Amino acid sequence: MKWQSSRRSTNIEDRRGAGVPGGAATGGIGALLLALLIAFLGGDPSVVLQPGIDVSPYDNAPQISQVEADRSAEFVSAVLGETEDTWNSIFRSEFGADYREPSLVLYSGATQSACGLGQSAMGPFYCPADQRIYLDTSFFHDLSVRHGAPGDFAQAYVIAHEVGHHVQNLLGVSGQVQRARQRLSRPQANDLSVRLELQADCFAGVWAHNAQVARQILEEGDIEEALNAASQIGDDRLQMEAQGYVTPDSFTHGTSQQRATWFYRGIETGDIHQCNTFDVARI
Repeated sequence: MKWQSSRRSTNIEDRRGAGVPGGAATGGIGALLLALLIAFLGGDPSVVLQPGIDVSPYDNAPQISQVEADRSAEFVSAVLGETEDTWNSIFRSEFGADYREPSLVLYSGATQSACGLGQSAMGPFYCPADQRIYLDTSFFHDLSVRHGAPGDFAQAYVIAHEVGHHVQNLLGVSGQVQRARQRLSRPQANDLSVRLELQADCFAGVWAHNAQVARQILEEGDIEEALNAASQIGDDRLQMEAQGYVTPDSFTHGTSQQRATWFYRGIETGDIHQCNTFDVARI
């Protein structure tokens, strides 16, 4: 990805090395594991991580050098700037409205959010309550080594997916889904969660398409990197790795094929209106 010349976002809050305000909590490892399944790459951890719920610190985040951490922070700022420029343009042209830019919090280990305690084990997540994206940049190392999804555009896809959740929040989609889920059975509620996640994948593709048209940010192999990342973090693959079998009714993010398919639809069309995952019988 050609990010070196991209405009850097000013909406970065760097909490790395600051620790957790109020001290780290103890106990509640079950909540953390559930949050990991729900919040991994974009889910709303407030479902299980409400303020006041104790969660054990998770100390297994990969160790990265300061040079690597600083490079990652600069990269994140550049990608966030690219998403800001693209979504500002889309909101003006499609909705005649201003795009309210999210903040992105860089942290190390754990940090507080309006959705509860965020930890590196959860992966990046978006909190609609404070309209912030939370990212421990050590996740990029995990994405490459543990999940087999290396490359800077794979990382950009992760950020763009979280920004996609912010777009959903601004458009009112997230709130509608959250209210609907409360009236449904668990399998039906999970189906809505999957559709929400796949739409965020599609929005990530829409960003990539329009950024490429406007500023030619892509290099050879970038699309393949993002498609591979989407495939590596499908519910079916993650469940098979974690427990040795797959339970489709518990999916919250979609299968590897679904995630790759909807990202590709977004990057192929560049049209936000092609991302209505709620208006198709099969996703």
